[in-house]
Amino acid sequence: MNFISDVSNSMLSEFILFITIFILSVISMFYNLKFHKLSKWIALIGVSFSLFSLKFLQLEPIFYAFKESVISDTFTVFIKAVILITAFIIILLSKKNVTKRNHKTFQFYTLLLSAVLSSLFVVSANDFLTLTVSLEMLSFCTYFLIAYKKGYLSKEASFKYIVTNSFATATYLFGVSYLYGITSSLNFGTINDYFLQHEPTVFYTISILLISVGLLFKLAILPFSNWILDVYEGSATSVSAFISTIPKIAVLAIFARLLVFIFGYSFVLPLILIFLSVITAVWANALAIRQRNILRLLACSSSANVSYMLFALSLVSVYNLSTVLFYLLTYIFMNLGAFSAVIILENSNYSSKLYEFKGFAYSNPLFTLAFAVCMFGLAGFPITSGFIAKLYFFSAIIRSGAIFIPPLIIMALTMAIACYYYTKVVKLMFERNGISENEILPHRASSPTVILYACAAITVLVGIVPVGLIEVCKFIAYNL
Repeated sequence: MNFISDVSNSMLSEFILFITIFILSVISMFYNLKFHKLSKWIALIGVSFSLFSLKFLQLEPIFYAFKESVISDTFTVFIKAVILITAFIIILLSKKNVTKRNHKTFQFYTLLLSAVLSSLFVVSANDFLTLTVSLEMLSFCTYFLIAYKKGYLSKEASFKYIVTNSFATATYLFGVSYLYGITSSLNFGTINDYFLQHEPTVFYTISILLISVGLLFKLAILPFSNWILDVYEGSATSVSAFISTIPKIAVLAIFARLLVFIFGYSFVLPLILIFLSVITAVWANALAIRQRNILRLLACSSSANVSYMLFALSLVSVYNLSTVLFYLLTYIFMNLGAFSAVIILENSNYSSKLYEFKGFAYSNPLFTLAFAVCMFGLAGFPITSGFIAKLYFFSAIIRSGAIFIPPLIIMALTMAIACYYYTKVVKLMFERNGISENEILPHRASSPTVILYACAAITVLVGIVPVGLIEVCKFIAYNL
């Protein structure tokens, strides 16, 4: 009965996803190629039921399951909902990539849902054993998703990700072993109680720094971001969209929980995180200017935006956490909108080279407008959600103290640089290419087209009326 109670109160969504993955795995061994489209619908139905099941999880009081290795509360359920909504969108974006290899569709969605399941486990983790296993499950699925696209670039990208992740994981485990040696426990609550009664030592600081390495790798923060450009370019575009969103949502969420509790006894870690955030923002935005490929540009954009969120997150407070949640939500839709536009281009037999964007504004005005809204949102232009998110970010850092103004000024300069390369993409679409006008011929009701327009509409709507979402983020942050 304890098992049933634990599942129904804390992990019902994970259980439904697990059943969906099992069904996909079984069918993959017997199905006929004519039914390859069935895999997408099974995945969508599984994610939908998993999302709906979140309303049945226990939020108040906080529920601890499986001998306190798993936690269910308002913050956890909210992040799970964000992950599942993002997963639903990515499944829709994956249609064309999977159709090209229809004999592997069930395997692809099995891997994708397994990665989503691992991300949900990361968010729910309440001890380092659960967290470690979940992170490795997520990494294992990501290896194969990156390599799913046949070719030299995908193999190189997958290998680079494996090598870098192996180093990050080894460092992370070394830190966990140190922390276990100090506290004799892997449970977050027990470790927190220990440091409430004992003064943290230098070994505590070393251990949390080493643990942070494993998490910073997933966020592509310098110096653990050498993989990001090759992985985004070498992977299928829908896989790049996945890497730029779901793992980052999960890792930022668990980082927030650790910073509030276990990592909250160190004055050194926040300073190091701020320093790494600043140099990552400088590196990513400077590197983006040189890119001639939209996927590599979006890779730099992803790393830069995560660095902003990490900066705010490292200065632990309810206001800062609500800032990160709001920024994260706006970033997800702007980013997925940009990836949707890239997929539309691919479906129309264009490459991801920026020079091919010339002339789109004259033959594809609606596409150009929607794509421009997402890019301007990422740049932080007014009347977009990105503008409100950046204002919220500046407000949070200024409220944290005058000592953080100098790094904030550097961040502001990097955001100004980012405006250049985002607007460059839009400017190219208004340049005449000297030949016949480009024409994009997506099906009017195709998934990427609908997602692009929806993300552009959400970006503008939140930019005009942000109050409701801000209040939700404040409520969730207060309940961490």
